[in-house]
Amino acid sequence: MGIDIPIAFVIDILLGDPKWLPHPVRIIGKIIQWGEKILRWILPAERLAGMVLTFLVVSGVTIITAGLIFMAHLYSGWLAVIISIYLCYTAFSACSLGREAHRVRQDLERGDLTAARKDVGNLVGRDTENLSESEVIRATVETVAENTVDGSLSPILYAWIGGAPLVWLFKASSTLDSMVGYYREPYYRFGWASAKLDDLLNWIPARLAHVLIPLGVYLSGLNGWNAFRISLRDGQKHPSPNAGISESAFAGALQIQLGGPATYGGVKSEKPYLGNHIQPPCTRHITEAVRIMWMTSFITLLSGMALSYLLFKKVSWLTYPMGIPF
Repeated sequence: MGIDIPIAFVIDILLGDPKWLPHPVRIIGKIIQWGEKILRWILPAERLAGMVLTFLVVSGVTIITAGLIFMAHLYSGWLAVIISIYLCYTAFSACSLGREAHRVRQDLERGDLTAARKDVGNLVGRDTENLSESEVIRATVETVAENTVDGSLSPILYAWIGGAPLVWLFKASSTLDSMVGYYREPYYRFGWASAKLDDLLNWIPARLAHVLIPLGVYLSGLNGWNAFRISLRDGQKHPSPNAGISESAFAGALQIQLGGPATYGGVKSEKPYLGNHIQPPCTRHITEAVRIMWMTSFITLLSGMALSYLLFKKVSWLTYPMGIPF
């Protein structure tokens, strides 16, 4: 059974994303910025330019990752494992997300709404300058819910399926989506391919979230059945084919209402409400949302470990494409 993914998960718990450590996402982000400028200049058709950028970034990152592990394995199997651990660790973002969410909670608890608006602005794409306290809490819970799939559940699943190369295929797509995959100008056409690929890669993990998140909710001491029920009832109301599932599950677990109107770049977006307004949002809900995210991540990790062991026993060629035995 592969050991790189559990070790990478533990390292993420301990370190998160320290600024001093080189992170592949920052490199990919620079490449996307550079590629966007070049391709917009070369190709006047925005959708085509965006498709080319998506193909080049995703395929390039995947090939480089697989090649790096392959070359390391030629020198030493253990070196390949170490590199795989580092690449899987940097693909997981649960710890950083939890820390950022708790920073918003701390801002609110000391009465600093201005700081809370600024800190939540680092997590969400909407305008945050004029958010009320309850809106800041709702935005924080929503991003924790959505990123439970995007930043934790999906990377863990892809890591178990195909190791570092597949998880970084997913992360390259996710980074593209976060930078150019907006359904508004100036990315409405340019970011089409990035947004669609990200939706596709998250489609199955988001459906698994119908079960995994309610299990995480139950183990967190909250109402797992209500999370499951609301995710089935409201999961497809969201404009995104995936985000509504996790957000509605969190809404059901916390017994609050998520969604509703939001402003992006000065343009108001009317989104449907998810869940029932049983109680108003409060800072406790941020803490509970982060706990649900962690429990869901643990369940996903353990499920992947069990499935890997049952299918591949001592050698997981899916986790280790080079066939390193453990």
